[in-house]
This record gives sequence, structure tokens and C-alpha cells, in this order.
Amino acid sequence: MNFIPWDLSYILKTLELLQPEGRPIWGNFSAQQMVEHLCDGLKMSMGKISFPMEVPEEKSQRMKSFLFNDQPFAHNIPVGFVRQNEPLTQAELALAIDEFIHEFLAFEEYFEIYPHTQHSHPYFGLLNHEAWILLHRKHITHHFEQFGLLNVQKSNN
Repeated sequence: MNFIPWDLSYILKTLELLQPEGRPIWGNFSAQQMVEHLCDGLKMSMGKISFPMEVPEEKSQRMKSFLFNDQPFAHNIPVGFVRQNEPLTQAELALAIDEFIHEFLAFEEYFEIYPHTQHSHPYFGLLNHEAWILLHRKHITHHFEQFGLLNVQKSNN
């Protein structure tokens, strides 16, 4: 599977297709909840927020290989650290997208300053910059597909 490129302008062009009232094809996120969820993933990769491990270390090592293959995330995977009905942190979708831009750029700057730093993911364990980018690309692709954004993006190109 082809995952979304790690290119902010491409990601933002795709996010422009997201409507505040947009409904997911699967799952329960609103459009804004999905964007704020992506922001949380970026924050986790920089150590701004953290969650306890949800799998044993030996399993996380096996799961980490998933990041390096072309298998997408399954739909409706129960993820313990993602709380349903989390209160929104932004007043509207446009502000959530602004926060995403800020966190994306902060991620790039962070790993320029600290290129060898690793932060933990609750399922995949310690990840370096390369592994976090792979995870973010799969994760963003997963949620953009959830809202049908990639099909629209392909038809607009």
C-alpha cells in the first residue's frame, strides 16, 4: 500500500477536503476529533505526552516490524490509550488544523535538534525519528481513509 507522503503541503492539501460536519466511513471520530488525535500522535513522538506500555516488551518488538511493511492499520482497532469522547481542545476544525501544522513543524525541528532521541509508543515501544515518520504516515493515511479524503484527493489530481 502507498502511504501518504511525509510532506506538509500534500497533507494540508488533503486536509482542505475535510469538512467540519464530515462523517467517518468507520469509527466514531468527528472530523475535528480525528485531527486532534493526529496532533496527539505528533506530540507523543516528541515526548510531549506519554502513555504506559499496553503490550509486553517482547510483543512490542514484534509489532514494530509492522511499521516497516506495507500493511495498513485495520479499521476499528481498539486502542486503550485513545479515549472515546475526549473533550475537544480547539474551538473549531480550522484551529485544530493549525495545531496540526504547528506540531508537524515542531516534530521536524525537534528531530533536527535531537536526531538520535527515541520516545515510546504504547504498542511499538521506543521509536526513533525514522520509525516515527513511518508510523505517522500509516496513521495519517488510516485516518484520511476513514474520512474518504484520499479517494477525493486522487480524483482531484
